[in-house]
Amino acid sequence: MRDGYGEYVLGYWVSIKSLPGRCFYFETFIPSYGALYDKLPISAFLIWDSDHPEKPEAPTPDLPLEELQFWNCFSYDITTLEKNLTYTMGWEIRTKTQGSLSGEYLFTIDSFNGDRSRTDLSFAETPDEHKSFNVIALRNGQLAAYPNNRCRITDPSLSPETLHTPDFLVSTRYFNVEYPNAKWGRLGESEEYFWETETEKKKVSKYKFTLYTPESDHEAFDR
Repeated sequence: MRDGYGEYVLGYWVSIKSLPGRCFYFETFIPSYGALYDKLPISAFLIWDSDHPEKPEAPTPDLPLEELQFWNCFSYDITTLEKNLTYTMGWEIRTKTQGSLSGEYLFTIDSFNGDRSRTDLSFAETPDEHKSFNVIALRNGQLAAYPNNRCRITDPSLSPETLHTPDFLVSTRYFNVEYPNAKWGRLGESEEYFWETETEKKKVSKYKFTLYTPESDHEAFDR
């Protein structure tokens, strides 16, 4: 941040740090120095370009940090994953000032509360506040970490020529299948492996039937 602007050095991402209220910090292995350099934002990096291995071309447009990571981190606890179904599809991000930019999907960072004994002061598990961070290698050479609602994904085989404009509302509800006072009953008194709830037993009792044994296997096959 003092000098060396426009100079480049080859590096490899090693780890990601997530601190609530800050952007992601990337730790990078720099072979030419034998060094691990820590705590750089996503705006410090360009994808390695085989056409310009010694000196990458400056990105056009050159997006600032606040356009490359849309939200600050939500929690100290994160996990990384790959969305396999959409891995090879075409991705676009909708930036704040430069419209839509296309790129290649790399992986996703997701946040959660990893310690239930610790007071959760974050919004990582709040439905209407939680965001995923899809890391995209943009065509201009930069990398971006964008939420689902700022991405558009297309597949040549699955996507129509003209896409609909989403009118979805944000998910705000907590969904739970083991809600208190469930009408279908409880299983605390059952030791059966193939258990049935009281509701299921009442339903099945209405459809009792008697099996008919045919005189031959051939007749059974016909029936």
